[in-house]
Amino acid sequence: MTTELSKSSSQSDVRRGGRTGAAAVEFALVAPLLIVLLLGVVVYGGWFWLSHSVQSLASESARAALGGLDADEQRSLAEGFVQRHGGPELGLDPALTTVAFASDPDALTVSVTYEASGHPLMLLAGPLPRPPSRIRRTAVVRTGGY
Repeated sequence: MTTELSKSSSQSDVRRGGRTGAAAVEFALVAPLLIVLLLGVVVYGGWFWLSHSVQSLASESARAALGGLDADEQRSLAEGFVQRHGGPELGLDPALTTVAFASDPDALTVSVTYEASGHPLMLLAGPLPRPPSRIRRTAVVRTGGY
């Protein structure tokens, strides 16, 4: 009985000894895919964050423009809001932000465009398919014509 037991334990030792590097090989095969997947999550998550920041900036600048008495003052208020509040706290560079303003009797329209091609998150993309480098978001505030 003891010979049978020792024989089976030695066979399992041989089997286990042959698999000592299997985990390392499997990790070497899976790691590049995992790294690319994680990098994609970071890049696209950052792009969505930038996109949301631009939309928020457009909405708030449209609300700020409501205080103006005429179209020129409204334009000035919208552009001033973007320059004052579109900074690092939103992850944006005000120098890369442009504002388009339109006004008619029924609505104010503010479009904010951000050139994100030089942003560190976009540079991190490397060989991944990149999201659009120009982010443009528009906000409309109705002023009449209900």
